[in-house]
Amino acid sequence: MQPSTQIKICGLTTPEAIAAAAHAGASHVGLVHFEPSPRHLSLDQAARLRAHVPVDVKTVLLLVNADMELTARAIAQVKPDIVQFHGKESAEWIKLVREKAGIETWKAIGVRDAQTLDNAARFEGAVDRLLLDAPPPSAQSVLPGGNGVGFDWSLLKNHQHRLPWGLAGGLGPDNVADAIIQTGTELVDASSGLESAPGVKDVDKIAAFCKAALAA
Repeated sequence: MQPSTQIKICGLTTPEAIAAAAHAGASHVGLVHFEPSPRHLSLDQAARLRAHVPVDVKTVLLLVNADMELTARAIAQVKPDIVQFHGKESAEWIKLVREKAGIETWKAIGVRDAQTLDNAARFEGAVDRLLLDAPPPSAQSVLPGGNGVGFDWSLLKNHQHRLPWGLAGGLGPDNVADAIIQTGTELVDASSGLESAPGVKDVDKIAAFCKAALAA
């Protein structure tokens, strides 16, 4: 029997949303510390929400191009299980954080073409997982992810993955099962597709997403 797909619900901002994700079967919850995002939490807010996450659910702290001081302070204050880097961080920088902090690290990659996937191999030995996401819709986009857009899953069809990976970008209750079937991903990550308004999670959509992903 194949293990169930892991599920990350990202951009949670309330204890109620965390409870809904955990109850629905999410394996990971994501807390965003990036001021331009409608899902942004201060480190104090993120630390308080962290306390609401059940012990069997992993907390992922999302940072974007954070400097050394902020990264260290965020890890110390929030105490996440995983740090997800979603900016232009280098493999060398992430490896240093992983070694110094002794923490699991993920790197989000905006997949534009097959070459992007090949280039992602440079993170081997630096990250524990790649998160394959859609690139920002335009050069003027403020957010590196969470834009509610997907990418061409056919790019993954014959790609030989050298690292554990997950799928993000435009996922919601209506397409997550198809995404899992088409790509064979072991982890799915959703944020804006589970909202009633930017930054406001819909508990019914969270439940429907998790149900569809686990059934697939």
